[in-house]
Amino acid sequence: MKNIAVKRTIYSKNLMLLLLTLLITSCNGQVKEKPKDVSVEKEVTKPPLQFNQNTTFTQIHTNLNGMVSQFVRTMYQDTKGNYWFGTNGDGIIRYDGKTLQKMTIEQKLKSVAVREIIEDKKGTIWFGTSSGLVKYEDNKFTTYSTEVGLQNDEIWGVTIDKKGIIWVGTTEGISLFDGEKFSPFALPNDKVPNPQPMLSDKLVFKVVEDKNGTMWFATDGNGIFKYNKGEFTHLTNKNGLTDNNTADILQDKQGNIWIGTFNGGVSKFDGKTYTNFTKDGIIEGTETYNFYEDQKGNIWFSAEGFGVYQYDGTKFTQFTAENGLTTNVVQSIFQDQKGQLWFGTWQGISIYDNQKFTNAKDKEPWTN
Repeated sequence: MKNIAVKRTIYSKNLMLLLLTLLITSCNGQVKEKPKDVSVEKEVTKPPLQFNQNTTFTQIHTNLNGMVSQFVRTMYQDTKGNYWFGTNGDGIIRYDGKTLQKMTIEQKLKSVAVREIIEDKKGTIWFGTSSGLVKYEDNKFTTYSTEVGLQNDEIWGVTIDKKGIIWVGTTEGISLFDGEKFSPFALPNDKVPNPQPMLSDKLVFKVVEDKNGTMWFATDGNGIFKYNKGEFTHLTNKNGLTDNNTADILQDKQGNIWIGTFNGGVSKFDGKTYTNFTKDGIIEGTETYNFYEDQKGNIWFSAEGFGVYQYDGTKFTQFTAENGLTTNVVQSIFQDQKGQLWFGTWQGISIYDNQKFTNAKDKEPWTN
């Protein structure tokens, strides 16, 4: 069984690399800053991004009434209660309490990959996509691209700091957006020996602001940079980081930094010491990300090919397909206002109600 699991992990990792390559070479059309009325998508003139036939999967759990051809990459419920689903190639899907609908921004954005969804203090929703930064406000979408100063349209990480500045991580570095204009934010030229980026040596996968106002940047093959008051700190495998190919970062309520990597598993950093749970043999899977802290303070994350883990502050609990999860390859984790945990996977969406995993449509019939 363990050999089978290892093979599945390698296979999943190869799929991820293929996916990253497809996304970076697709959806290159630039779009102007121009508000568009929201409407339901009625026809598709450009086919969504697809894998080769041998990399597609049968949908076991709901795929949102057939609107998701690959998987849901990110999920969010806004302060008004609307559910937002960011897909990998099928754009934005919303449920407003009455209707589940695919949102049309512009014709050329129908094959967009949506990688981040956040909400600012005014209730404006922001989407980090493969075709630029998208704003949803007053029932209208506005798309910001390289034509208005964004470093690159391929966005992977987005966060809003305490001052309201939007930090955007792209394949060409970081852009800052104050609501009116973009400005580049340069990371140091420090490089690890023999860096091995998957897409770009300038790519920033994740941007996080911690409780002290320090910004954290997870890069593609160059470790992590910390930034505070004009000073940078470079974290690499030379000073404690387990892998320079970082994938995700989360600060928990206790102030610990959780770090997921593509080749070194998951670590917890308390500001002084790294604890690598993968190296210590506590968890399985070297490719870890999708960190999420639930309402009770439990930390959740996915381990590619090994399902998901829950950390309650004392111990880890692993959940796999044997526990009802639709598949062991999970791409997104989210908790709604009811306390239900949602898991977007290669084979549909599962919900965990703190007792068991079920097909999302069995808990929320509108997802069918």
